[in-house]
Amino acid sequence: MKKILTFGEILLRLSPEFGGKWINNQSIPTFIGGAELNVAAALSKWHVPVAYCSAMPNNALAIEIKNYLIAKNIDISPMQWAGERIGLYYLPQGADLKNEGVIYDRANSSFSDLKIGQIDWNTLFEDVEWFHFSAISPALNQTIANICLEALKIAKSKKVKISVDLNYRAKLWKYGKDPVDIMPELASYCDLIMGNLWAANKLLGISIDSEIEKNNANSHDYIQHAKRTSEEIIQKFKSCKYVANTFRFDYKQNGISYFTTLFQDSQLYVSPEFQKETVVDKVGSGDCFMGGLLYGYFNKFSSQEIIDFAAAAAMGKLNEVGDFTNQTIEDVKEILLENELKV
Repeated sequence: MKKILTFGEILLRLSPEFGGKWINNQSIPTFIGGAELNVAAALSKWHVPVAYCSAMPNNALAIEIKNYLIAKNIDISPMQWAGERIGLYYLPQGADLKNEGVIYDRANSSFSDLKIGQIDWNTLFEDVEWFHFSAISPALNQTIANICLEALKIAKSKKVKISVDLNYRAKLWKYGKDPVDIMPELASYCDLIMGNLWAANKLLGISIDSEIEKNNANSHDYIQHAKRTSEEIIQKFKSCKYVANTFRFDYKQNGISYFTTLFQDSQLYVSPEFQKETVVDKVGSGDCFMGGLLYGYFNKFSSQEIIDFAAAAAMGKLNEVGDFTNQTIEDVKEILLENELKV
């Protein structure tokens, strides 16, 4: 049976409650995640065969994580058992990953210390239909960027479809390379490129109208820009067939306004626009969107069905604590139905 393979660093997220509460309570909530693992967890929840490749040390903590992932029906046979530690990051409760509050502790992790030739990609790509990675991995160091390229070349030679999430993390990319020095070559192998206008500009050098936000842009303006961005990406990267863009803005005091686009076969498809007045946890929403896209393509949905499902799944993830989604397919469909009834 064909499956989806994701590749990226497994992480532990520590979410302290600031104001000294984490000190007084002697407790910090901890979540297992990482962008590509979050995608794998969503796909597994939606009954898509999925495998996950990362690296962990062979110790008691890692064995507990292994058992947890196996219980979620994620195939972790590609896991590399090497190195000394699992990467960490600290994100205060209520903060965003793009916020200055995030603190990374990932140096010399098992994943960041991987070496070229260590992973047997030829074996891993057997029975794989899609391979997914994100821009977070090549942001760590040059060797990981080279490993990503190694994987992409073998995947392409085996006619495996490839997707990338243009995650941009300003606190990474500290090894003397700008994203635009690395990401265009990796993106040239990809069938599906997902991100937003700003990430496409920063990571791929795609043009952006610097005036768009200064001129009180509305949804129509952003949608038109998404079309231009998508066309430029497909023109520049010949392997790319699908481009997805997300738009997430503040709504009222503590809420989110959210919509997405998908460009395919010279046509732009637009999701419903969702609005939510309160958000439980922002982490993993974009990964849930990515999972929704791959779920739709894996099941050969129509373009409109794909973008609608993915956007609704991302919106639903905002209701959940933790990095993984626990939404069922029916839960996502219910969000779509409820949104239609509001309009």
